Amino acid sequence: MSAQRVVLVTGGNRGIGRAIAERFVRDGYRVAVTARSGEGPEGTLTVRADVTDAVALDAAFTEVEQQLGPVEIVVANAGITKDTLLLRMSEDDFDSVVATNLGGTFRVVKRASKGMIRARFGRVILISSVVGLYGSAGQVNYSASKSALVGFARSLTRELGGRGITANVVAPGFIETDMTAELPEETQKQYKANIPAGRFATPDEVAGVVTWLAGDDAGYISGAVIPVDGGLGMGH
Repeated sequence: MSAQRVVLVTGGNRGIGRAIAERFVRDGYRVAVTARSGEGPEGTLTVRADVTDAVALDAAFTEVEQQLGPVEIVVANAGITKDTLLLRMSEDDFDSVVATNLGGTFRVVKRASKGMIRARFGRVILISSVVGLYGSAGQVNYSASKSALVGFARSLTRELGGRGITANVVAPGFIETDMTAELPEETQKQYKANIPAGRFATPDEVAGVVTWLAGDDAGYISGAVIPVDGGLGMGH
């Protein structure tokens, strides 16, 4: 049964990643999360790894494989921001965001794909952002790293599509997290005015799309970008 499959969610200790891990647990999957610190939700196996460190990632995967079995579904969610306008952006501001958001995805998916190819089954789900294709002032680094995931998923689809492996991108808009809760009320109002749905999403609304992509009903969907943004980006 698909719900018995093994899932690994990177950055599954907080925010959207945590909600995704919780949803997979609720649906009966065997779930592991990577975290640099903190723990994943109840019912998950937490493994320590920084997605910029290939050696630590390999060890984390080995631990998951030993305790739960081969990873069949990978959700590349770990990401960072270092927002500032282009002219103020340092080399490190740019390089570190790309190394985590894009390089981290490369390392995680490369390691996961070995087992998927053997099993002739895999679901690769990359968590992007509405700003990946919509753009956002002050986020040249973040936006570039997130739009790059589209080319990544589509190239992967062409490479591995014939082996029962799909690769898709989920692009959330504004989500109700600790980060958005801290925004001044006036700023929140301005943001919501630009969103046709007139509200932020709940983390669970993103998680529901991710678990659907992981399931049997989405077996013929690959290379797609699915916005979960209340119409903000209009599928850019």
